[in-house]
Amino acid sequence: MNPSGFPGEPYSVLVFGTPIVALAAALVFKLPSIVRLWRDPLRRAVGGLLLLACGIFVFAAPPAVSWANRVTGVPNIAAPLVYSFLVAFCGASLLLMIAWRGGLAGHPARSARARRAMRWVAVGHTGVIVALWALFGLADVPVERRRDLDTYYARTPFMRELIALYLLAHTTSCVLTYRLIRNWIHTAGLDVWLRRGLKSLAVGYAANLVFDAAKGTAVVARWTGGDLDPLSTELAPLAGCVAAVLIATGFVLPHVGQYLRDRWQLRRAHLRLAPLYDLLRTATGRGVPFSLRATPELRLTRRETFIRDALLQLARHFDEELRRRAYEAAVDLGYGRGRAEALAAAVTIRDAIEARALSRHPSRPSGQSPQFPQVKDHATDLLPELLQGIDAVSQVLSHPDEIEAVRALASATVESLHVYE
Repeated sequence: MNPSGFPGEPYSVLVFGTPIVALAAALVFKLPSIVRLWRDPLRRAVGGLLLLACGIFVFAAPPAVSWANRVTGVPNIAAPLVYSFLVAFCGASLLLMIAWRGGLAGHPARSARARRAMRWVAVGHTGVIVALWALFGLADVPVERRRDLDTYYARTPFMRELIALYLLAHTTSCVLTYRLIRNWIHTAGLDVWLRRGLKSLAVGYAANLVFDAAKGTAVVARWTGGDLDPLSTELAPLAGCVAAVLIATGFVLPHVGQYLRDRWQLRRAHLRLAPLYDLLRTATGRGVPFSLRATPELRLTRRETFIRDALLQLARHFDEELRRRAYEAAVDLGYGRGRAEALAAAVTIRDAIEARALSRHPSRPSGQSPQFPQVKDHATDLLPELLQGIDAVSQVLSHPDEIEAVRALASATVESLHVYE
């Protein structure tokens, strides 16, 4: 068996380089919010957790193992160092899940139980780390093993207990953390992205159990005189790699998903206002200047502001009677209340634009005048109603055939009334 390292460089890069990159990227992504909200203990805890996880793979990589052993002059000292990182990571994960779940807020009794549980977790994992170093000090491990230390020293006094202790502590913590996450996933009312992040974390900690099962099986096989070392040297590192990537994804996914969802909603709202914006821009002869530096929030605000200002300029040309008849016409055509109101508002705005254009060009031929008599005494009373429904109005402007049908029916109603009079 080759004690110097991995069977090949690509495999080494895969099982150690991939999780380091994933965990470091997650830490860099969350670092701005951690610094900005440094007083939030949960954010600091997430940052520390990702840093611990990254440290595990950094110090477990064969070059780092050789470096630690060479610098300290103690063969295999990298083993208790890596195992300490691993146990600390498990303890921090469990503490974070207890606190993140909300156990420190709410009912006093629940909060007290959560604090007691956190104290036991902290004390227990600290005790395990101290025991690991004590056992390593008592063990005789003169031959450096960068890859198969667990199985090579599985039957060595004190080292045997060290290996069993770290595997037991790691397994217990992962099982408890997995159960907490699974219970949280089934809580009603969770944000969809938080639920997806928790599912990724749950699968990640389940993959950690595969790591423990592979390592434990290989060690027990050594105790009984067998040889299942590939489980420890090949399957276990790969399971750890998968677990690290999934855990990093689980911590980042809720924030990335929420960010993308917010950006998409802003972009969608901006696009939904495009028909009304284009109509008013054409009517007023101006628009919002484009800027590459403008944020999505600013672009949406500018478009909404422009629409509201343009409607305010048209307010004195709004015709309440026309809006009422257009609404009745839309209802007669079978549209629901919300759609009918939007269609009536679209007819009113278009008529106001025509009336405004006619007032600026009084010499225009009569055939180009609006189809409806203008009632201006209380025209501005319509403005608040129109301002509240700009999104719905903008959407119906994409269906000019519906607007024309409502306008035609409302016009026919007006003409029939004039004949009757």
